[in-house]
Amino acid sequence: MKIRSPLPARKNRLEIIPLIDVMFFLLASFMMVSLTMTKQQTIKVSLPVATASQNDFKPDMINLAVNAAGDVFMDTQAITLPELARQLQQRSALSAETPVYISGDADTRHADMVKVLDQARRAGFTKVAFNVKAEPATEAK
Repeated sequence: MKIRSPLPARKNRLEIIPLIDVMFFLLASFMMVSLTMTKQQTIKVSLPVATASQNDFKPDMINLAVNAAGDVFMDTQAITLPELARQLQQRSALSAETPVYISGDADTRHADMVKVLDQARRAGFTKVAFNVKAEPATEAK
């Protein structure tokens, strides 16, 4: 004897809306994780000698350079550390948000670079970075 349910029979169906929600969640999760991944690489610090004129520098940034002998240059002009401190103080009084870029030769001593970095920090600049030249990417074989 077959017992029948008083409820009408429904066809089984696959609900696709929750499946789409889960797939979008996974996609968003993988995208967020991939954005936080960084590629660690070594960089060479030897920059070519600049032959740029004074017009190539933007007035809203400060370019500092240190050569292998420890001489400091502000834009393209040679400058001593006390004079650098004075000029940086004057520029930071106008705007401490001005970016400061420090570049150095491959043979520059670390101590000379730190002295220039210290002068920029003491003057009150918050956006200080080192200029580097990235190596060209090698193709994977």
